[in-house]
Amino acid sequence: MTTNFTPTIRKPNEGRTIAVVGDVYRFMATSEDTNGKYAMWEAIVPPGGGPPPHVHSREEESFYILEGEITFQIGEERVVATVGMFANMPAGTPHTFKNESSLSAKMLISIAPAGLEEMFFEFGVPLSEGSTSALPPTKDEIEKLLAIAPNYGIEIRVPHHD
Repeated sequence: MTTNFTPTIRKPNEGRTIAVVGDVYRFMATSEDTNGKYAMWEAIVPPGGGPPPHVHSREEESFYILEGEITFQIGEERVVATVGMFANMPAGTPHTFKNESSLSAKMLISIAPAGLEEMFFEFGVPLSEGSTSALPPTKDEIEKLLAIAPNYGIEIRVPHHD
């Protein structure tokens, strides 16, 4: 890993932008920018959006709500997070989030250490900078996520239907 001593500046709408299971992620900082210390991105989560329940084995993940509201499921606990609220999930914490409202939500997500963003780059759908919406995820996108997540230390907890 090369050492980067160059400040990273992103103007509004700048930054690599991808669709991740229907949400829009715009990356402010990646491992390359922070010498692997952390990664941070803006997430726009449409109504009904959010990832499946999962557990990170490697990194802490934090969330800061900028617009709208996001419902977190942390183990058995449900928390409705509104503007200005912050949540941190230590490694090993089962969690998910979903936008259960009728309006899009926006939040900052950060992980430490960095590296998980490479998983999103591997299966996400590239969008042009400034994009604020994405198509719903395809079956192929979801299957690719399920296949590669373990390579990044992520356990996806797919609901089982009897």
